[in-house]
Amino acid sequence: MTETSAGPTLVVDVTGEPTVVLDAAQERPWRRTGPVAAVLRAPFEARTWKELAYLVLSFVLGCVAVCYLFFGFGGGLYMSIFLIGIPLLAAVLLGGRAWGRIYRFLARGLLGARVESPPDFARSSGFLGFLKSAFADRPSWRAVLFLLAQSVLGVAVGYVVLVVIAMVGFTALSPIPWALLDPVQVDDNGVEHHSLAQFGTFYIDTWPRALALSGIGILLCFALPWLIRALCWVHRMLTVHLLAATPRDRQMAELQASRRAAVDDATATLSRVERDLHDGTQARLVTIAMALGRAEERLAAGGDARDLIADARANSKEALTELRELVRGIHPPALELGLGPALETLTARCAVPVDLRVQIPRRPSPAIEAIAYFSVAELLTNVVKHAHANRATVSVLPDSVRSIAVTVRDNGIGGAPGPGTRTVTGSGLAGLAARALAVDGTLTVDSPAGGPTVVTMILPNEGPR
Repeated sequence: MTETSAGPTLVVDVTGEPTVVLDAAQERPWRRTGPVAAVLRAPFEARTWKELAYLVLSFVLGCVAVCYLFFGFGGGLYMSIFLIGIPLLAAVLLGGRAWGRIYRFLARGLLGARVESPPDFARSSGFLGFLKSAFADRPSWRAVLFLLAQSVLGVAVGYVVLVVIAMVGFTALSPIPWALLDPVQVDDNGVEHHSLAQFGTFYIDTWPRALALSGIGILLCFALPWLIRALCWVHRMLTVHLLAATPRDRQMAELQASRRAAVDDATATLSRVERDLHDGTQARLVTIAMALGRAEERLAAGGDARDLIADARANSKEALTELRELVRGIHPPALELGLGPALETLTARCAVPVDLRVQIPRRPSPAIEAIAYFSVAELLTNVVKHAHANRATVSVLPDSVRSIAVTVRDNGIGGAPGPGTRTVTGSGLAGLAARALAVDGTLTVDSPAGGPTVVTMILPNEGPR
């Protein structure tokens, strides 16, 4: 296995047959590369026609958007005198989100742009809360700004470009209408010319001239795709910067996801503790109470209750053992000495021989230590149950100044599912990924068929910032 600095990927062999990667040059020997070949191919490529379709649609939509902005904001501002215009302005502003969805759909399908949708509109309760949320909605304002830009780029500039495209296409095909329609132009001297176009006193009235004009149009057809691509590049950049989710939006989404993961993990832990107390310790305490009650009755009757007291004593020891295990599941006492000693104790109890390497310059926060400890415990359990491995390696090393890398590697059969293949919160690799996400960490799995399996968890030293 070759390790690289890139993010690990999950490879699962479904068919059991090796994957053969064909070289592009061998697969398509006819496909030439180079600037001349690119120019000659451009008019016939699907990309060119998709981008042309986008320009046509953006021109039509831009005309509608101009009317939308003019009548929507104009009518809203006018009606604001009577107060009814304020909610109208809010509705028009939020309508920008619908326009954004349309343009993102077109950009993805026709321009091949990767545009991430912004977060949904978060509405506050009450009418005034709705108005406040609408006027403070940043994606809506950015969508309106995009529509204003489209009124220039999509309508004005798009109209000029579409006219140029139509003229070049007509020029390339000009011999056909010149021969079929028999156009006639009269010069200043009253002389008729069988001409479709003229440049001053120069008339296109012969076949050589008509074919020469058509040749110029054909040559320009090979230049048009680059004009289309330049304009669509501006459209693409405008869409990405104004209609896509901003880094702030992505950060807020990650924070919300990590908060949900933390809440779900805490809920799962609380449910487990309640279940263990109810099914284990509580049942033993009830048994002890019943045994002591029977012993009390037997003593009152003058009998011998030593066997009942012995049973109660044995059950109390077992209850104490279960309570210790329960406390260890919440916060292992070994963590009081640090993550290294805790992992030494954990790996020493593992059924598979484990090589441990812990080298961290400074001690992480208690929450990070607990996440690292329980994650290693669950991963080692997976190694014992599923990996069919005879050796494992656990390492905790610095990843950067502010983070550590916890890695568990085994020499088993591989084929472990990625963290995204399970949906039950708190279980398996999905649960570990949720724990890491709750503190702004990450979990990656590299487990090709045949092994080895390497699970790496990157955790911050101080928890989420």
